[in-house]
Amino acid sequence: MNSSRFQSFGRATPPATKVISAADAVALLKSGSARPDSLLAYGNGRSYGDTCQNVSGTLVDMRSLARVHSFNDETGLLEADAGVLLADIIAYAAPFGFFPPVVPGTQFVTLGGAIANDVHGKNHHRRGTFGCHVEAFTLLRSDGHVLTCSETQNTRLFWATIGGMGLTGLILSATIRLMRVPSLDVLETVTRFGNLAEYFDLAEAADQANEYAVAWIDQLASGRRLGRGLLFTGNHADHGSHGAPKPGGRFSVPFQPPVTVLNRPFLKMFNTAYRWKKGRASDPHRVGYQGFFFPLDGVRDWNRLYGPTGLYQHQSVVPGEAAREAVPALLAAAKRAGQGSFLTVLKRFGSVRSPGMLSFPRPGYTLTLDFPNRGQKTLALLTELDRIAVTAGGAVNPYKDARMSAETFAASFPDWRRLEAVRDPAFLSSFWARTAQRLGPQRSGLSEAAE
Repeated sequence: MNSSRFQSFGRATPPATKVISAADAVALLKSGSARPDSLLAYGNGRSYGDTCQNVSGTLVDMRSLARVHSFNDETGLLEADAGVLLADIIAYAAPFGFFPPVVPGTQFVTLGGAIANDVHGKNHHRRGTFGCHVEAFTLLRSDGHVLTCSETQNTRLFWATIGGMGLTGLILSATIRLMRVPSLDVLETVTRFGNLAEYFDLAEAADQANEYAVAWIDQLASGRRLGRGLLFTGNHADHGSHGAPKPGGRFSVPFQPPVTVLNRPFLKMFNTAYRWKKGRASDPHRVGYQGFFFPLDGVRDWNRLYGPTGLYQHQSVVPGEAAREAVPALLAAAKRAGQGSFLTVLKRFGSVRSPGMLSFPRPGYTLTLDFPNRGQKTLALLTELDRIAVTAGGAVNPYKDARMSAETFAASFPDWRRLEAVRDPAFLSSFWARTAQRLGPQRSGLSEAAE
């Protein structure tokens, strides 16, 4: 077994040492002999932390379950195995004029992973999370039963599994509703802003006028320029391509450098070049969907740039009324710590509610920061970022996390016990073990899960 195939994308946590195939896991679960806390589904390893790891158990490699079963080109309903990549769904549906209504920052996530993490994209203000577009899925529990879960069948498990981080059982297949689009291309507009105050003045109007909106922040800027950056807005182009090029770029990071190359001089040079190149185009212009939605997919293994100790990603959300104070405080804390974020992204979440019990997005603003893992120095910074976000009434994203405390998790998700109550006894993640299981008496079971 090549253990590197079963790492988290951040590579700051150890890779799995025990892995079984999806077929073996299905047989084990149907026999009813799976041990408590012994399993966890593993999709394509794009989670940054340890929600995709079970250090004391066994991962289930879902990538062999990768068929599209059916597609209705009238309604946009698509049924596929849980191991199908979003890239494959895009390619399958593109000729019919359909596109996933919500995509995260990479197309190399599995359908099951997108549901389990209830991923969000650049259009939360209009479409909500991925879970808002899930019609149904089949779930294999450790009592051997395969359940169909939807808004009308096994509803409690339906709500718990969306955003449930793989803890309710093994998702085998799912039916989702795709979105009809005039083309896959995007008509993009890039707007410069000089500081965070200017961004906040632009953000709500940008959301109202556009399907997609996201801001890149120059995290190294300071003083009156703190938070300067570029606001990218977009809508699907009326006249554009319906073809899906083969995913993955021509470029790659062929080897892991012995230390991170993402130091301050590099970041300063990169930020200057990025602002100059991207900021030149102020008028609407057509771009391909891969460059707009998945820019980092164009460089294979780009996470190697962070060096042998990997990276930590921190994503938080704060309420809208607290954002003008909390977001500058988050950026200032990173600057005081002397740690620059290679990729700093700021977005506005809307009010569309997810059906998921533990969905991360909620109304407000979400800031994402990436840091090379420099040990205790980085961990101390991340703890401070947690404190700022939670004090502002916000939350920290679990599926981007590899180190938050149990207390931060409980403050971010006070209803976490609702998921624990229906967690399948055979399923556990390293994340859940170091957060929820440290918070008090647990109870999970199969009998009340389908209520």
